[in-house]
Amino acid sequence: MHEMSLTESVVRILEQEAARQGFSRVRRVWLEIGALSHVAPEAIAFCFQAAARDSVADGARLDILRVEGAAWCPTCARDVEIAQRFDPCPGCGGHDLHITAGEELRVKEVEVE
Repeated sequence: MHEMSLTESVVRILEQEAARQGFSRVRRVWLEIGALSHVAPEAIAFCFQAAARDSVADGARLDILRVEGAAWCPTCARDVEIAQRFDPCPGCGGHDLHITAGEELRVKEVEVE
């Protein structure tokens, strides 16, 4: 399950920021996960407490924010929503879409002490 290694990376980021910014504890983490990222939010939520154990994030609350997939269609000259990679444009049916959102896996915000 690659979600465990991704979650461990999130915890490492929190540890690095704690050392850099001088906070001692993470109380809450907001994590953005894109619908096109191939990351299972439920698995990240499941892994978080184990990955955070004995770290500055031990006991922290994890809030997962879903980012819907979006792309630019040059044929229609507009932004469109997409549910999966390689979906056709809902307007023209074309496949020349340029993904603009939904690939994220990012720490958006952190509440610390």
